[in-house]
Amino acid sequence: MAQSDSVDLSKLKIDHDEKTGSSDRPLRSKSVYYWIAAILLIISAYFYFSVNKPFSPAETVELTTVSLISPSQAASLLTASGYVVAQRKAAIASKATGRLVYLGFEEGDHVRKGDVIGRIESEDVEAALSQAKAGLAVNQADLVDAKNTLERSTELLKKQLISQAEYDAAKARYERVRASITLTEAGVKAAEVQIENTRIRAPFDGTILTKNADVGEVVAPFGAGASSRVAVVTIADMSSLEVEADVSESNIEKIKPKQPCEIVLDAYPEKRYRGSVSKIVPTADRSKATVMVKVKFSDRDNRVLPEMSSKVYFLSEEPRSVTDSKPIIAVNSSAVVQRDDEKIVFIVKDNTLVKVTVTVGRPLGSMVEIVNGLSPGDRVVLRPSGAMENGTHVKVKEE
Repeated sequence: MAQSDSVDLSKLKIDHDEKTGSSDRPLRSKSVYYWIAAILLIISAYFYFSVNKPFSPAETVELTTVSLISPSQAASLLTASGYVVAQRKAAIASKATGRLVYLGFEEGDHVRKGDVIGRIESEDVEAALSQAKAGLAVNQADLVDAKNTLERSTELLKKQLISQAEYDAAKARYERVRASITLTEAGVKAAEVQIENTRIRAPFDGTILTKNADVGEVVAPFGAGASSRVAVVTIADMSSLEVEADVSESNIEKIKPKQPCEIVLDAYPEKRYRGSVSKIVPTADRSKATVMVKVKFSDRDNRVLPEMSSKVYFLSEEPRSVTDSKPIIAVNSSAVVQRDDEKIVFIVKDNTLVKVTVTVGRPLGSMVEIVNGLSPGDRVVLRPSGAMENGTHVKVKEE
């Protein structure tokens, strides 16, 4: 056998490095997947935090309220708050002390001047009146007798059948009876006044506002004992209702007599009442630095009641038409911004912005009409910044 054909077994060996490399290949493939997933997670986190910024401080926003107003109010010179007050009002009390035996009216009833609202017990004064009338009847009978006696004495004196002293006595008796009649007539009048004082009458046409006593209670004039009722009822002339509004001293120069106004009662915000300045009270309240201005109603309905709170809009001129007083929805114009060819506002719900698309109408001074998209009472962001978007977390500025 040749030498070249022999096999050198010493050169044969196992390649351990090659086996190990083949077994690590799946591990390297998994690590690549892990790195790809980590990179994707980092990218997602970057976009999430850059858009939502959950850990950035929330922007503080100021809110304004969507209102239901009239165009004339938007152009008003001044707005003031006040209350409806009856300029003709009275607390009706009894002129005498006694137990109330009759009360003929309740709250809301209309009374005429002179109507008997209530009556207190009057048996004692009625008895005094009867006694005075009886005394007057006696004196009147005496007067007839004294007059006849005087006439006879006059004829007899002319014939010198009686003395002058007898005639003078007859005349004196006649004069005494006449004086006694005058006295008893005054007594009758006094008793009648006492009876009238037991009747509680309405001093003017008005409406019963409050009833302060009931039948069976003891009532008394003002200033009497604390154990008795004083005012039985309170009445007011509803045609004299006016709004008494407090105007700041710095703005009083904007107000003048007969200036047109619009009155809005807090109870009926959808209703507008026309009015005008009736009086500027010539004194100021030093504690509030205000001057009271009284505004009368040009048109009023039965819904207007005393002590209702209201707002008065002092206008520069009388509304030109009925449509000028028709209420519309409006908001401060700085709350509406332009985004992508549309008008939008932001409403805050749970400290998160909600974008609302709106349709705007005519400008109304510092406000703008909202044709569609909002309702009265909605709270929207005032002067929204360009960074605000739907879903942005904000903090509401405390008022």
